[in-house]
Amino acid sequence: MKNRLFILILAVISVKATCNYSFRDVSIPTEVKTVRVNYIDNRARYINPQLSPQLTDKLRQKIISQTRLTIINSDEADYDVSGWVSDFSVNTSGISGNQVSSNNLNITVHLIFKNRLNAKKDFETDITRNFPFPGTMNFTDAQNSLMEEILKNMSEDIFNKIFSDW
Repeated sequence: MKNRLFILILAVISVKATCNYSFRDVSIPTEVKTVRVNYIDNRARYINPQLSPQLTDKLRQKIISQTRLTIINSDEADYDVSGWVSDFSVNTSGISGNQVSSNNLNITVHLIFKNRLNAKKDFETDITRNFPFPGTMNFTDAQNSLMEEILKNMSEDIFNKIFSDW
């Protein structure tokens, strides 16, 4: 009985050790040392005053914690990240009977990336995410309840667009 238990534990540990795979593939050339993350302004028709400062801060924190780059506030940074929130809106995504059953909070960030060491790597793109919420929830409550998820997902999408080579 003890042998079977030992073999089972050993098998579980072995499988767990060999199945550890990470999807994060940060690709930063060794000559890149610094990055500037400019304030992500909110230019959407509806402005949530918390979104821009919190998203900018979340992106900076992610870069600090997951790269070797130093964040600086200089035009001399190797990478320069800027952009703005271009859409912050709600649309109905589901109707049941004559009632709204679900909505989406839509967020788009227009991202501008400049690589001062290799201008061929510069790009501009829009990053869009939809965050569903129940039709029974009002817009203000939805924003508040979704803010943590919004910040996490949007900062990850921006980070991945800049640093992942896939």
